[in-house]
Amino acid sequence: MKLTLTTIFIALHFFASAHISDTLKPYNPNANAKADIEQALQQAKQQNKHVLLMIGGNWCSWCIKFNKFVLKDAQLDSALHANYILYHLNHSKENENKELLTKYEFPQRFGFPVFVILNAEGKRIHTQNSAYLEEAKGYSKRNILEFFDHWSPRALKLESYQE
Repeated sequence: MKLTLTTIFIALHFFASAHISDTLKPYNPNANAKADIEQALQQAKQQNKHVLLMIGGNWCSWCIKFNKFVLKDAQLDSALHANYILYHLNHSKENENKELLTKYEFPQRFGFPVFVILNAEGKRIHTQNSAYLEEAKGYSKRNILEFFDHWSPRALKLESYQE
């Protein structure tokens, strides 16, 4: 019995550590970003969402801070996942993803993280400088919710503005 409880404790610790590690390091320099984004676009089409590219790297403290801030807040997490398929597009010395950043018209000019929103057809509809989402030494929940809402699929439909 003692051995079984110890085994369960170790297994739970391992899975919890793996989940925490994933949220602390959401960028994969070895990913095939082009293929992953195509898959995200297919999913966005099926779910009537946009794709939100969060461009940065595991080296970027503000990128990690944003990721944690949104995922830990139920309202932000819900707003994100209701309207977007999130993809962490890596930009690091291991893999700069230059071809994709060129395709999306050089969003890195705003620093990191930077956000690019694609419609379900893959067209870039917005690039967001994350400085406008900051507040003090962190992020503004109000500004992030506004950003998510203003670029949601619903916000860009004519029907939303007809009486």
